[in-house]
Formats: sequence, C-alpha cells, structure tokens
Amino acid sequence: MTDTTILLIRHGETAWNAVRRLQGHIDIPLNEEGERQAAALARALSAEKIDAVVSSDLQRAMQTAQAVAAQHAGIMLQTDAQLRERAYGVFEGMLYQDIQDEYPADFTLWQARDIDAVMPHGERMAESFRQFFDRVIGALRQVAAQHPGQTVAVVAHGGVLECAYREARGIQLDSPRDFQVKNASVNRFTVEGGKLVLTSWGEVDHLAPAAMDDVI
Repeated sequence: MTDTTILLIRHGETAWNAVRRLQGHIDIPLNEEGERQAAALARALSAEKIDAVVSSDLQRAMQTAQAVAAQHAGIMLQTDAQLRERAYGVFEGMLYQDIQDEYPADFTLWQARDIDAVMPHGERMAESFRQFFDRVIGALRQVAAQHPGQTVAVVAHGGVLECAYREARGIQLDSPRDFQVKNASVNRFTVEGGKLVLTSWGEVDHLAPAAMDDVI
C-alpha cells in the first residue's frame, strides 16, 4: 500500500481556549486571534502540495481548514465527525477550576489519567479516553486509506493531536502528557501500512510575531 502523508493541524484559538473553558463537542468559533492564526497557517502551507483537506465538523476546525483549502485550487473541504474533540459530558462549557470545585472525584480521575473513566453525562454523552483514542486513530487510518499516496491536511483538536502523537510514539495512554499541543500548529505524519509514523511535531514558525505582522 502506498504511504499517505498527513499534515495534522490543531484549529486556531477560540475565546474559550484563552480562558481554559472546556469545549469538547460544543461548537465554538475562532476568536480574532484564531482567525489570524488560521490565515498565517494557510499562507505558510500555500506552496505545499496538498491533495485534500479534511476537518472535524466543529466550526473552529472547519474555519481553520477552510482557510487552508482556499489556498489550493480545486480542493473542497471534507468533514468527518469522527475527528471531533473528546466528548466530556457535563464538563463541557465549564472552567477547569469550576470542574475541580463541583466534581472533585471525577476531576481527580480525569487528571490522574484513568483512561476508562467516563465523566457524568450532560446534554451530550461523555466518552472515556480509551474510547476517544480508538475513535480518533480509526478515523486517521480511514483518511489515509481513502487517500493513498497523497498528502492530506487534517484539521482537528488538541485531544486528536495528542492521540496521534501517543500512537506514533508508542506512549502509554495513562502516562502524563509531557508534550505541547499548540493552536494552529502543523504536525507531520506518514501512514505506512496503517501505522502512524511521526516525522515532525509542533511547527509554529508561521505564528511568530514577525510572520504575522501583516496578517489581517
């Protein structure tokens, strides 16, 4: 099978990112800074060969992905709900500090990385980290299978990037996260026979102040 290259990208900043309010499946748009980041990202990738752009169906990812797709003639944005962020149930919409105060036992399990713990369900059903991981890795493998030999920009969420990094590096799901997942970062993988291989992590030079000076 021909290898697929995936440029895995986290969406630009939202107002909730800025104040550490948990988003999950709540559909929050980019803020002004996030729009600038998306524009800078798109410009940085404009000269690269990209055959397809696939995004989570949440608007913060779609807005970021659309900026990238607009720089490549003939590419229509594809969406996939399997690339959504983890579903956090009742935690969604809450500040981290408020979660700790109101749900101390569940917060402790979450922070202790109990990968089978499920938060209380709210308007949306929650999922464990293991369930989330399996969903994400399956979705990325499906993208690769649909685009053999191509380069695909995949725009998703911080948790999605974390799952891909852990899979590619063979990091246990219950180990602490000792790596950064930055908004509007580019993270490069190849998929070789269904296996994710990491080639570059955390590219953010396009977000340096000098690079963004003329981005509206």
